[in-house]
Amino acid sequence: MTSVTNTSYDITWEKLPDDFILPDDPVDNIHQPALAAALTDSLEVAGKLPDTAVTTTNYGICATVNGKIVVKAPDWAYIPHIRVSQQEIERSYTPQLQGEPPLIVMEFLSDTNGHEYSIKPTHPPGKWFFYEKILKVPHYIIFEPYSGLIEHYQLDESGGYKIQSSCETGRYWVPQLQLYLGVWEGTREQRKGYWLRWWNERGELLLWGSELALQERQKAEVEKQKAEVERQKAEAERQKAERLAAQLRAAGIEPEL
Repeated sequence: MTSVTNTSYDITWEKLPDDFILPDDPVDNIHQPALAAALTDSLEVAGKLPDTAVTTTNYGICATVNGKIVVKAPDWAYIPHIRVSQQEIERSYTPQLQGEPPLIVMEFLSDTNGHEYSIKPTHPPGKWFFYEKILKVPHYIIFEPYSGLIEHYQLDESGGYKIQSSCETGRYWVPQLQLYLGVWEGTREQRKGYWLRWWNERGELLLWGSELALQERQKAEVEKQKAEVERQKAEAERQKAERLAAQLRAAGIEPEL
């Protein structure tokens, strides 16, 4: 167990008791799991998810504040390094005690939004307050899936969140990952709409596994077509050579093979 004292609250990092009943709230809408899975998918495909890193979806991240357990479950989070086994954090995760704090937390706004901006400091604290003052998450992303609007808040030197401006492409740089985060419009798994996606420093989109597989199939089809063109070309040359040889023989000349 580790702890730190603030002027107004005492934070203790300790393992969640085995008998603690975690919230079992359903996700707000059908889009949230798909959005979260897409973010992780491209990181895995691109080799941007080390063995000690973890991405989470509606999964409890814990701290004890002024002697009371607080559990928040962001719609998506990226934890860069854990120091324990995956089995030990199967139910929940306690930063500092079991590994590093999340680098990024994301909330996908729904029809019942509002809690994402809560700075309520008393128990149970609001999400914004918990991410900013307790966990001190460097990047807080709020995304509106229906409109495609994204808000990127980053901790500044004072320890408070400051909204970030996008680059000229409309994306946001995450230096710890050496990636841009931005909005992409299209279809995945029968969901047509806006998605959060990653781009590398060269502006290249990190592909999903399904896109990479499609790309490989298309490449194989192009190679197959090229091979067929070469086969037809070779066959045409063979037939041309046979016709020429027949003409030479008809003229009494034995062609050289």
